[in-house]
Amino acid sequence: MALAKITSITGRAVSVPGNDIDTDRIIPARFMKCVTFDGLGEFLFYDVRKNADGSNKAHPLNEPRFQGATILLSGSNFGCGSSREHAPQAIQKYGFKAVIAESYAEIFFGNSTGLGIPCASASREDIAKIAAAVERDPKTEVVIDLVAQEARFAGQKVKITIRESARDALVNGRWDPIGELIDGLPAVNALAGKLPYFAA
Repeated sequence: MALAKITSITGRAVSVPGNDIDTDRIIPARFMKCVTFDGLGEFLFYDVRKNADGSNKAHPLNEPRFQGATILLSGSNFGCGSSREHAPQAIQKYGFKAVIAESYAEIFFGNSTGLGIPCASASREDIAKIAAAVERDPKTEVVIDLVAQEARFAGQKVKITIRESARDALVNGRWDPIGELIDGLPAVNALAGKLPYFAA
């Protein structure tokens, strides 16, 4: 199965500021009893978005002007804490296609890449520039260009970085390790057929 080559992501953005936003804040543990990841988007940032009765708190994701945003902006060490794969799954199921933050927890970064979600890094100052442009006009289109390694928005551009191994996997359509294994199955079977200890 050929995977999409993810060279750029274009969409509107929303800022969820803060450092050390951990995976339990991204998706609280009580919502991890699901059999599949479908529907997890409903519970993204649930405890900081919702009151005990299910009504909305003041939160960027609850603001109508940011509905439909597909790029998430945040701070440093995003996705720290528990290694739960549910966190990037919830982000993807909510509708986000990419994240721009100062830095990421290692396992969260890897899990996101394996879902085809680019996790680009930028300086605090540059993320603030994007957030300010989006605050002025929520319809601002942000382009994350993984080839040029820059983010473009409102007539401006800033430098982004992404670990080269992840960038190469995304740009060349090799971001899903299971997909890679499935693609390589014919070669595996051909080699196995030549090995005497696999002979029937």
